[in-house]
Amino acid sequence: MRRSLPLALMLIATFSTPAWAQQAHSGAAQTHRAQVSSHQCGLGTAFNVLADSGGIWLYRDTGVPREVFFHAGELSIDHQVQQISAADSERLREMEQHARALMPQVADMAHAVVDLSYDALGGVIEVLTGSSLNARKIARLRTRANDYVDATLGKGRWDQQAFDGNFERYVEHEAEAFKGSIARHMLWQIMTGRSDAIDARAQAMDGQLDARLDARARAIEARASALCSDVQTLRALQDALDVRYQGHALQLLDAVPQDDRNAITAAARTRAPVEKEIANDGALALPQPVKLQGGTEGTPAAAVTHH
Repeated sequence: MRRSLPLALMLIATFSTPAWAQQAHSGAAQTHRAQVSSHQCGLGTAFNVLADSGGIWLYRDTGVPREVFFHAGELSIDHQVQQISAADSERLREMEQHARALMPQVADMAHAVVDLSYDALGGVIEVLTGSSLNARKIARLRTRANDYVDATLGKGRWDQQAFDGNFERYVEHEAEAFKGSIARHMLWQIMTGRSDAIDARAQAMDGQLDARLDARARAIEARASALCSDVQTLRALQDALDVRYQGHALQLLDAVPQDDRNAITAAARTRAPVEKEIANDGALALPQPVKLQGGTEGTPAAAVTHH
């Protein structure tokens, strides 16, 4: 598979988000989609990333190198400390500083995406059913998604398998839990001659909720785009490194052509559905933070020794 996530667009673009709100009225559906992609700055990486106060760790299951770790101007590749120049040491310090500064901004953006998504979902359900009785269930789902962001991006961890296109599908599949309730409410309204109320609520949503959701989606897009300069700075620092591994320059960030970006997005959206949690409410389980073989959760599998 082509590389799909930039080292820092892990740090910026969290989720390709739906925050969708589809109206019930036939032919009147509208999608509120923040056009935020983890490769929108034209860069991609083959690595999962952990960025915290202990350093920057990039790792993957296949390929050479498998692991890259740098902290305080020191560099380790596949558990071997590398001899580097003073200039490279300074570049690595700058890369670490930039990556770590970006992470809180990404986590904040991820929370904004979660809130937008569930506000849209709640609005749609209320339009279709005329009831806010599902508000507690939506609140539980929102809290669970925000807790997951805190446990991953909030702790500096970007896992491609968990985030690369999966959040959009996660919310879409989670909405399936409301199908039965929606069908019952709509059938009752039709049978009791109150179907016009659905149209009235849809019109109200079109004039009010749509505008609010679209404005928030545009604000998220603007925040993501504003961080591209920081991502480009990381790429420039990487390209300036003199260090070589097995005769090759380090390629933590690579350019992703537009055609490849479109293919990556399409592939991410057509992957197998997220596994359903065995629960009474039929909700979907978020992926669990990766527990790395041979190490603790969110830490390198083997300690890097610095001399």
